[in-house]
Amino acid sequence: MALHGMLLQQKLLLGALILVATAASQPDSSCNSTCGNLSIPYPFGTSEGCYLDPSFLITCNYSSGTPKPFLGDNIPILDISLLDGELRVSSFVARDCYNESGLPVNGHDTLFTLSDFTFSYTRNKFTVIGCDTFAFIDSLGERNYSSGCTAYCDRIDSVVNGSCSGIGCCQTPIAEEAFNFSSLDLQQLQNREYVPLVLDWAVGYETCEDAKGNMTSYACKAKYSYCYNSTNGAGYRCNCTTGFQGNPYLPHGCTDIDECGTPNRCDSTQKCNNFLGSYNCSCLQGYEDDGRGSCHAKVNQSKVIRIALGISIGLLALVVGGSWISWTLKRRKLLKLKERFFKQNGGLMLQQKLLSHRGSRETDKIFSVEELEKATNNYDKSRVLGQGGFGTVYKGVLPNDKVVAIKKSKISDQRQIEQFINEVIVLTQINHRNVVKLLGCCLETEVPLLVYEFITNGTLSDHIHNKSLASSLSWEKRLKIATETAGALAYLHFSTSMPIIHRDVKPSNILLDDNYMAKVSDFGASKLVPLDQTQLNTLVQGTFGYLDPEYFYTNLLTEKSDVYSFGVVLAELLTGNEALSFKRPESDRNLASYFVSAIEEDRLLQILEDNIVNEGNIQELKEVAKLAKKCLSIRGEDRPTMKEVAMELEGLTIMVKHPRKNADLHKEETEFFLDGHTLSFNIDVGIGCSSTTEYNSMTNQVLEPLNDGR
Repeated sequence: MALHGMLLQQKLLLGALILVATAASQPDSSCNSTCGNLSIPYPFGTSEGCYLDPSFLITCNYSSGTPKPFLGDNIPILDISLLDGELRVSSFVARDCYNESGLPVNGHDTLFTLSDFTFSYTRNKFTVIGCDTFAFIDSLGERNYSSGCTAYCDRIDSVVNGSCSGIGCCQTPIAEEAFNFSSLDLQQLQNREYVPLVLDWAVGYETCEDAKGNMTSYACKAKYSYCYNSTNGAGYRCNCTTGFQGNPYLPHGCTDIDECGTPNRCDSTQKCNNFLGSYNCSCLQGYEDDGRGSCHAKVNQSKVIRIALGISIGLLALVVGGSWISWTLKRRKLLKLKERFFKQNGGLMLQQKLLSHRGSRETDKIFSVEELEKATNNYDKSRVLGQGGFGTVYKGVLPNDKVVAIKKSKISDQRQIEQFINEVIVLTQINHRNVVKLLGCCLETEVPLLVYEFITNGTLSDHIHNKSLASSLSWEKRLKIATETAGALAYLHFSTSMPIIHRDVKPSNILLDDNYMAKVSDFGASKLVPLDQTQLNTLVQGTFGYLDPEYFYTNLLTEKSDVYSFGVVLAELLTGNEALSFKRPESDRNLASYFVSAIEEDRLLQILEDNIVNEGNIQELKEVAKLAKKCLSIRGEDRPTMKEVAMELEGLTIMVKHPRKNADLHKEETEFFLDGHTLSFNIDVGIGCSSTTEYNSMTNQVLEPLNDGR
């Protein structure tokens, strides 16, 4: 049976700790303190009179011939910690297996119910193992929550042992930290019945202050003990005070620690003196305390002063001379390092090519590392504008008071330096009003830095999904933004010297200025397409929810991949919904499929954002929705080109400004373009730039599959 998917699902019912308020008698010598290999400290016990109250009863089962401890009747216990208030237990593995046809073969969920102790939210992780597998966990009780993650792999030999980052294995906070993933788990997980879990335990349901009011039931019995409140649910725990060790739940459980029994507590010139709760070190005979905790042999004071003065002067000269030499060497080393990085990043090649492009505008500038450090106040955290998979963007102020955005990449791939240089050269020659302008580069660091124009009004995502901003984003503004974005993407595909596929079109990569003009940004994932090719075979990269399904399953990147992503952006502009949301019903989580279904079922008006709908624009909204539906076609060949999309949106924009004059003309143009005809498309446009970096990882989001729905 082929391993198709293993579904891990745990539903935990967590209850508050409820204990009987009456105190139990202290354990005597007849109480068993072990069960098999497990040590059982009080307040836990295996028989009546040996535990604090019934919630601490450990069942020692002898049915298998070897004694095994259980919490209740069916939860195996692995370890008990008095110091941390933790109980490590075992839980069944939940699984869901499928045959080669994708049909379920066997599987089961796991229901883990607790009535006295609580599930540790800091010591557990939820782990999913499988290929093409999505799993989730529901918790009901004092803390209700849902969580989950997706594991994907196309073959087992692509899995990395010990790495649980989404390829064959994924984790989210909430199995136990000790779990180590291996590629063999994908084939042998059926042999694993249990995984470890950590539970938090506490005494009673009162706080320390309330519990101390009833000393007969107060659990912290030891003389040198203290009480602290549970941080996970009700109740409290006990611990021995500093300098003492043992069991704080027993009357004489906390005993003094003999610190002097530990070697090297004091140095060879000192004697260790142990006393209740602590220790100290005193000087041996013939030595005296120097006032800083050390002992020195008694010497003539004047001689000491002369020696100290000579040493001080010598050290001062040594420090000054050494500092000057060190500064000189560091400066020389820094200059050589900057020169090496400059050459390594293709600086000489870039300079030569820039010289051959005389007449270029200010984007030809190559910045020094000192200029950008000063502009960003040494990359201060307060200057961070945003962070993404490719790097961090900082706000910078140049000496001429010009505000810029400086992108500092996270990784460096030396194999792509020449491609990076070529891309910078191409992009610096283009000037498009709807693309963030590249102003220059810095090549003196390990990873090249890119300097862009600063856009003041945030991202389109902020304006769509922030309720206070969305209310002021009218339909006319949304249509204008969509038209400008489509025009920029069409230019990338058809009018540059070498076609460019953006590969990560989404609202967070569309910036807005104060006049709501769209500026396409973040070309960290973009690909240059040779003129003799129409598609690229490349690692899948992008953001789930916007990712072209055809590209996802074939690894073939085409210009139609950007068209699909733009279709999702149109759907967001029309509905105000996020591309992926676990707040919606499972069938509607993916906006693309949800939007297409609504149109096919004639439910469009039900999903449109309320504040953009009025009696005069219903037809316009329907036209844009139909266009978005075509962009979201599963097959790339069924989607229009970005040029056709841009022309249709431009026609709709003209209709909004002059509705009567252009109605018939727009209708004819729309039919003309979508019937497969083409028109000339020549605008003076351009694009910002970034180095191209590839990696095989995804954001923590879920893409709706094409066929089996898992």
